[in-house]
Amino acid sequence: MQEQDNAAPVLRWTENDAPCAARWRSEAGLPPPKRVVIADDRLTADTAYRFACEGTAMLWRGDFQNARQLLQAMMRRIDRKPKKAVKPAGRPQQPMSMTEAFHLHRQAQSQRARTLAMLLLPLDGNYKIPLRRAPDVRQACEEAYGAGGEASVVSLREVLGLIGAHEWRKNGVEIPALGARIHPHYGVFSPVRGEYIDLVAQAPLPSTALAFDIGTGTGVLAAVLAMRGVAHVVATDQDSRALACTRENIERLGLLQKVELQRTDLFPAGRAGLVVCNPPWIPARPSSPIESAIYDPESRMLRGFLGGLAEHLEADGEGWLILSDIAEHLGLRSRDELLAWIEAGGLKVIGKIDTRPTHAKATAGTDLLHAARSAEVTSLWRLARQ
Repeated sequence: MQEQDNAAPVLRWTENDAPCAARWRSEAGLPPPKRVVIADDRLTADTAYRFACEGTAMLWRGDFQNARQLLQAMMRRIDRKPKKAVKPAGRPQQPMSMTEAFHLHRQAQSQRARTLAMLLLPLDGNYKIPLRRAPDVRQACEEAYGAGGEASVVSLREVLGLIGAHEWRKNGVEIPALGARIHPHYGVFSPVRGEYIDLVAQAPLPSTALAFDIGTGTGVLAAVLAMRGVAHVVATDQDSRALACTRENIERLGLLQKVELQRTDLFPAGRAGLVVCNPPWIPARPSSPIESAIYDPESRMLRGFLGGLAEHLEADGEGWLILSDIAEHLGLRSRDELLAWIEAGGLKVIGKIDTRPTHAKATAGTDLLHAARSAEVTSLWRLARQ
């Protein structure tokens, strides 16, 4: 059952006929499960999958590595392709639109995440997992959650995500445009799609005096601009994790004298000769905080950037909007809408540089969205005041 304790959700369950409670952790904001059973190595994959589908969580008391194997078995059951429904005689099957395919895909992703989140692990106050063969996840937890201090319960799937994020942060992502690595923090989207970085690295600079990087994330675009010779870059974000990540990356690259960080929603005060923004590309609701780098309900950040850009540009300055057209191929936003928002913001298009994505999903035809991904183009829109 769910309970609030200083705004922190609490998970309650019964174990050995005694009531138990611990803080509930979920980066995706999932509520604590209402039903909890105690599980160990005797639990079969079929039973675990049935429990999860019914909304019953399993608090694991067995071997950690066995829990990982159980989660993988649950994944296989979820990912099995359903049998095709028999088409009624005399009723032609209507082709699915790309928009319908997108919403079906998102619905399946959400259901998959909720189901897999039903396998739970205990954490003690120092982020130790009190299970056999459990890895040391203390540093990964501290990077995501901050200092410990109280026992908690978290899904195994989230713990594996913490471990993966820690490895990304430790090893970094090679950025050819920088000749260096960027180290993403937990909850900050990793710059693995290099095509948008290359656009910023290659477009002609309208000014080298001052630039704004709106929604900086890992700070990769601010670093590219500084490396290209922009004397002063103001990088903004409203997320504290993103700003901490940017600061660490900028410091690693020796650019602290050139890059200033500000916590603000969109623009800092003043005007610049160059204002750069790579907003979320898809107008849909994110299902977790990290998805806010991809999904933007009703294109709020995109419209906010276009609506406020003119008043933050120097008279001869440029705004660079880095945007994929994937939303257009999905039927979620039209090109005419985008152009109307540009015009309504007192802006005009003075140029556009296009590139094709190079990530694996752009060429892999394994899901319903392949047609949209294979047609995707990422563009750097050069905008100026009217």
